[in-house]
Amino acid sequence: MRILVATAVPVERDAVARAFAGPVPDVDVLAVGVGPALAAARTATALTRAALADAPYGLVVSAGIGGGFLPHAPVGSLVVADEITAADLGAETADGFVPVTELGFGAVTHRPPEALVRAAAAATGARAGAVLTVSTVTGTAARASALRERHPTALAEAMEGFGVAEAAGAHGVPVLEIRAVSNPVGPRDRAAWRIGDALVALTEGFGKLTPLLESWEHHDD
Repeated sequence: MRILVATAVPVERDAVARAFAGPVPDVDVLAVGVGPALAAARTATALTRAALADAPYGLVVSAGIGGGFLPHAPVGSLVVADEITAADLGAETADGFVPVTELGFGAVTHRPPEALVRAAAAATGARAGAVLTVSTVTGTAARASALRERHPTALAEAMEGFGVAEAAGAHGVPVLEIRAVSNPVGPRDRAAWRIGDALVALTEGFGKLTPLLESWEHHDD
C-alpha cells in the first residue's frame, strides 16, 4: 500500500522524512502548503497523479506541528485525530457560531479509521482526540475557550487537516492526522513556542509509527 504524508511546510516534511532510515518506496512526504484550501488542492493533485499513473495511494496522513489545548495536550506531546473537524466553517450569528452542516449543506468532520487511530496512539504514546482545522489561528483565551466549549474533545488545532481529509475523501482514500504540539492554544506568546521540540517529537513519533503504516491495510468497519 502506498502512503502519502502531507505536511504544510518543508521543515515539517523534513522532520517526517528523518523518521525513515532511508528512502521508503511506498511512502511519499509532500509539503502541500499552509491552510485548508491549498492543502486540499495540492493533496488532490497528488492523489490524481498517482491514480493516473496506476499507483494510487491507500492512505493519506496529514502531519505537522500545531497548538495544543491545555492541560490535555502539553507542548511536546503527540496527538492523533479521532476526528478532523473544520472548526470555523460556518456562520457567526447573534446566537453564536453555526456550523455549515446546520445551514443545510457541506460537511465539517472526517473520521479516520478507528482501528488505525487506536493502533497509532498505542504505537506512539499519543493521545487520541479531535484535531480542529482553522483558517485563522487562535490568539486569545476567549476564542480558545469558545472552541473547547463547541468541541469538548478537541486536543489540538492546526490549519490543514480538514483540507487534506476533503481531498482524501473525494478519492475514497482513508485519512489520518498526527500533530506534535509546539505551543498552547490561546494568547500568542512566541517566547513559549517550542517548535524545535515539536519537530523532534514529530520525527520520533513517525519513527514509531512507520512499522504500523507499512503493515496496515484498510478494511471497512
